[in-house]
Amino acid sequence: MREVLVVANRTLGGAKLLEAVRQRAAAGDVRFRLVVPQTKPSSGFVIYDEAVRESAQVRVDLALSAVAQEGIEGTGEVGDPDPFMATMDAVAIHRPDEIILSTYPVQHSGWLRRDLIERIRNATALPVEHIVADVDQEGLSFAVTLVVSHKTSSGEELLSHLRQKAAQGEPRLFIAVVPQLDGSGGAPREARERLAAMLAKLQGAGLVSSGMIGDPDPYTATMNALELFHVDDVVISTLPGERSGWMRSQLIERVRGATSVPVEHVVVDPQASTVPASAA
Repeated sequence: MREVLVVANRTLGGAKLLEAVRQRAAAGDVRFRLVVPQTKPSSGFVIYDEAVRESAQVRVDLALSAVAQEGIEGTGEVGDPDPFMATMDAVAIHRPDEIILSTYPVQHSGWLRRDLIERIRNATALPVEHIVADVDQEGLSFAVTLVVSHKTSSGEELLSHLRQKAAQGEPRLFIAVVPQLDGSGGAPREARERLAAMLAKLQGAGLVSSGMIGDPDPYTATMNALELFHVDDVVISTLPGERSGWMRSQLIERVRGATSVPVEHVVVDPQASTVPASAA
């Protein structure tokens, strides 16, 4: 069986890369291994290393889930922040027969400015197919919805809204961000538990999804995610009116004023169900 190593980060989901994977899968007897090097944003909000690593893991999860829906199997991992080291580590461990490496065009690619393609070819002596994808201009092969929520993350109103979006026709992936409640030591664990419950509901409903926890400030968490991911729209879920600290801080208006992508607001009222909740 041929082993194909795919190395990409922000260009994952580009049409040319997906077509290259499909062509090899159609030939049969192939196994894919995806490596996503951690890549810090070039500008924008201050983003911690943990968020950068988690965003790479989200890309791994979503990419594997997306191709699995087409019957293409693969495995994946987050790699070293240096794309050359990430590739060489994967080559040493997995012994691939071929490498597919996807980048932005040269004028926008830090990887190409470091002569990455030539260095990998010289160091591995393997066939390396270089795919150029300007996803900022061309878009992705699917729509991506960013979902920001905390105490309403498992609300039925939110799930229903996301189901409706998924049923609109085009393939759609969902990236969930659950901001931490505060800066306390137990906040990350509590946010991860909420994230896990939310993803279980989304995936149980057949929605291709992954996610990460975010900064305790929901505005910062949202803007960080918009810096880390290419998204088509944002869904922010809150408690009703004055019961929501997010609404009192005018979160929806602030995010709408800071991004050009559509921002939708879904209100979830846990008091209308059998599960009580305190205001957040």
